[in-house]
Amino acid sequence: MTATQIPCLDFAHRESAEFAAELSRSFADIGFVALVNHGLSVQLRADAFRVVSEFFALPLEAKREYFVANGGGARGYTPFGVETAKDASTPDLKEFYHVGRELPEEARTSTSDNIWPHEVTGFRDTMLEIYSVLDGIGDCVLCAVAQGLGLEPGYFSDKTNSGNSLVRALHYPPLSGDTGGAVRAAPHEDINLITLLIGTPQPGLEVLTKSGQWLEAPSGSELILCNVGDMLQRLTNHELVSTTHRVVNPVKERRVQSRYALPFFLHPNSDFLIETLPGCITPKNPDRYPVSLSADEFLQQRLREIGLI
Repeated sequence: MTATQIPCLDFAHRESAEFAAELSRSFADIGFVALVNHGLSVQLRADAFRVVSEFFALPLEAKREYFVANGGGARGYTPFGVETAKDASTPDLKEFYHVGRELPEEARTSTSDNIWPHEVTGFRDTMLEIYSVLDGIGDCVLCAVAQGLGLEPGYFSDKTNSGNSLVRALHYPPLSGDTGGAVRAAPHEDINLITLLIGTPQPGLEVLTKSGQWLEAPSGSELILCNVGDMLQRLTNHELVSTTHRVVNPVKERRVQSRYALPFFLHPNSDFLIETLPGCITPKNPDRYPVSLSADEFLQQRLREIGLI
């Protein structure tokens, strides 16, 4: 494998040492992999994109009923033109809806209640089901990550079981005229441990290689893309890399089409201390982060930087 391609791994072999080794190499090299045979059914995928597209087709005044002012976009709807990538000068050309983990009240720390639109039949059940499936896939990926780092496979299990993980339903509306330099998603890195992105036939996602070239990510309904987030990069002292990526504006013939996406952002528990793993500190790679901080502190800092709080 070279840094000019994103490898495709067979998730059916996720418990093998070979899978863990290849995942580690990929995450160290380019920070992304594509997964096949991941267990997300064709029907559930179709149902999810159906309810998402139906929600975003609602009038703006209806969608804004599910916007929580001063809520940091934690749950429910965030309107078009609100989120701005870190260090970007213009907001992204997107709107989105967040669904989080359902926890009993006594188990909550910094998480919020989910908000459910009543206009879209099946929205709640479908989004909770796809959340559960992606959460399970994410757990398996983290088991392989732990194995590749020389840790016990279950290392992350009790560190992510009540985390503020999110399914983000994304809508990039059709574009008309000059966007003034704004793009669907400006170059950025993800905040969390890992991200799972359900594949679509629509291109647009690009990944910045170590050589400084933009690489088109593979597209296809049968794939789930998985990438390293900033929290995992920090935890591993940059052994695993959180790679800059973006969603570019489409070519002319596709500008009149909406683009939808369903990423799952897997977060650790809010009180998890992001402290450099001892095995990732060497004389050639000294500890870059001698001051640790909690997952919630890290998240709040980043939300401020991207304009959500």
